[in-house]
Amino acid sequence: MSLMRRVDEARKAFRDKDRSGAAAAHSRERIAATALEEHGGAGDQYLGDMVYGGLDGIVTTFAVVSGVAGADLGSHVVLILGLANLFADGFSMATGAYLSTKSEQEYYAREYEREAWEVDHFPDGERAELVEVYRGRGYSADDAGKLVEIQSKDRHRWVKAMMVDELGMLPDERRPLLSGLATLASFLVAGSLPLLVYLVGLAVPIPGEVSFPTSLGLSAVALFGLGAAKVFVTRRNAFRSGLEMLVVGSLAAAVAYLIGALLKGIGGG
Repeated sequence: MSLMRRVDEARKAFRDKDRSGAAAAHSRERIAATALEEHGGAGDQYLGDMVYGGLDGIVTTFAVVSGVAGADLGSHVVLILGLANLFADGFSMATGAYLSTKSEQEYYAREYEREAWEVDHFPDGERAELVEVYRGRGYSADDAGKLVEIQSKDRHRWVKAMMVDELGMLPDERRPLLSGLATLASFLVAGSLPLLVYLVGLAVPIPGEVSFPTSLGLSAVALFGLGAAKVFVTRRNAFRSGLEMLVVGSLAAAVAYLIGALLKGIGGG
């Protein structure tokens, strides 16, 4: 059994006020079994990048499709603007994910190096700082001192305690390049769905009055699906999360459609 599954069972037991279920989730055997497992696989680290990259891809691309449809500019314009937006924004999102992850890791590494240097050269001061941190959380002076004594027995553990307890920083173990690629791939795949019917129209003639409603339907399904998939990151209700994302995406598309229609009128179309 995975750790998250045990946590989910504990949450369900809490919601249902199921004391026996909660007790089972907190049994020594279950806790020991999940503690032996590695927490999170390689794919879990990039799940957030993929979900949010896909959502951005759908929303931004469908907004372009809606704006062009509102201006009644034709399928060829939808494809030109849609594909240009898809690849340009996808590359921008991927670059942002790469640089963000890389910058956070570099900042963490600098702070870790500083804390390690201070532990080596000013150990008494670092112990005093950690004591004050624990006392600020409600520990007595005696208990705080014991905690610091335990933490400071191992240098690496001591520095990590300073990073987490004093600075509130946790290491980001993702690879920046893979984070950027995961964002790019999900952006392109999900963002291409609103354009799918127009791409098919290049080979098979599709009436203009059918293209936009079809694109609307595909985008709505994808928005709801990816919104529901956010529960793997946020642990919220799947239906509520999917509906929320559908509403947000629909509002963005509606605004784009209205602006396109307004510009069409101004242009005398």
